[in-house]
Amino acid sequence: MKVLAVNRAARFNYEILETFEAGLVLQGSEVKSVREGRISLKESFADIRDGEVVLVDCHIHPYEAANRWNHDPRRVRKLLLHRREIKRLTGKVQERGLTLIPLQVMLNDKGLVKIEIALGKGKKIHEKKEALKERDINRQIRAALKSGGR
Repeated sequence: MKVLAVNRAARFNYEILETFEAGLVLQGSEVKSVREGRISLKESFADIRDGEVVLVDCHIHPYEAANRWNHDPRRVRKLLLHRREIKRLTGKVQERGLTLIPLQVMLNDKGLVKIEIALGKGKKIHEKKEALKERDINRQIRAALKSGGR
């Protein structure tokens, strides 16, 4: 699997409970643009509409060579999941108030574009501050160990 895009803010803003791998329905010009890595998951989220899981606000930059047959950069794209997975996600999102967050877009061995989505629970501000403090402490420890205690 080749990773094409990562949503770095997702793990900071949400506590990840469970992950799923889904197919992504794309047009031809979108596939070419995604393979070049011109995709952003920054403000995107997944939603369940009419029994289907869709990706909302994912920006795929227009492919220059497609000119007039190009796609809309922020169109809603369908995600391909098994029916039982969709039912399970629907129940958890409605019951507990969890959110579906895209984590990364990948290209698999067969050349298909896949997306990893996660069930996440939003972190509170104090949890985010604790995560920053912990990351800073770990960075200082690694630096001290690397320098050999000099």
